[in-house]
Amino acid sequence: MQWLKLIARISVTGLLVMGASIASVAQLSTDARAAIPHDVQQLIVIDYKAMQNSVAATNLRDRVTLPELKQFEEALRKAGLNENHDVEQLAYVLFRPQGKSQNEDAADAPLKSVGIAQGQFPVPEMLAGFRKQKIKATLIRTNKVYPLARTGMVLCFVDTSTMVFGDPEAVKAALDAHDSAAPSLLTNAPMMDAMRSVDTEPLWSILDSKGTEFMMKQMLGPAGSITGFASIQKRLQACWYSMDFQHGATFDLTISTDDSFTAAAISSLLNAAVTVRKMSGSDAEKQALSATSIGSDAGRLSVHFAASDTEFDALLHSTFFQGMLS
Repeated sequence: MQWLKLIARISVTGLLVMGASIASVAQLSTDARAAIPHDVQQLIVIDYKAMQNSVAATNLRDRVTLPELKQFEEALRKAGLNENHDVEQLAYVLFRPQGKSQNEDAADAPLKSVGIAQGQFPVPEMLAGFRKQKIKATLIRTNKVYPLARTGMVLCFVDTSTMVFGDPEAVKAALDAHDSAAPSLLTNAPMMDAMRSVDTEPLWSILDSKGTEFMMKQMLGPAGSITGFASIQKRLQACWYSMDFQHGATFDLTISTDDSFTAAAISSLLNAAVTVRKMSGSDAEKQALSATSIGSDAGRLSVHFAASDTEFDALLHSTFFQGMLS
């Protein structure tokens, strides 16, 4: 079932850098939100403190590595962050560059990604390290942007507790948004509304209509091409999901649609896919699917999954889980 692969991928985003000593964390600050470009396709945010002592979260980190996320980990290390420097919160942003509409064909609208980290950063020491390495900053207005050696990425401190990093073009877009030279997430009402539903959770994500459509295709897998999904995919508005590791692993997804009919239709598609998969899946897969509930109400589809630490660890060690990550 493709949605299990989705759980693995959204969870591991932050777990790859969970080696830091972590202080208590709040929601994304206004400065951090302002540095997110307006046309966000997906935003993932991780609260490390909430997941630090979780058996399920630790087991997931030990079993999964994703190359694109290890790039961000390497960038943070190049910035001088290590076990003595706190990263409290990490946001991973996937967005369309300015001037690219979400209604364009995906092939005509390449996406960019940027990272935003919040924490109690030792900025003077980090800047001293840059000077020692003879790393010189370039200016974007008043923002000092530092190259990170051998990563192809750059870094900028928006303030002493907020860092933006990524490739130069993506960081420039983030700084343009932060400095009001371009629209930011703060003016994207649908995405801000979606954020309010999940932004107190330890790991959460929001997606716009285009991102929701892509995610649904992942969830349905091959079934999506032979069902009536094509006729309803344009009625998807947005979605948000969260994962909590306080007691085992809990995953909750909500998809907002144009009407009750669309939500009910997607619910039926997913339930049918689950039923079919249960008949042919492995024991680990059947157990995971049995722990999943799917329903709809008032134009919203909901998916809920819960497993104990032991059950989740068994799923992580199954050949089924490893096959989904290949």
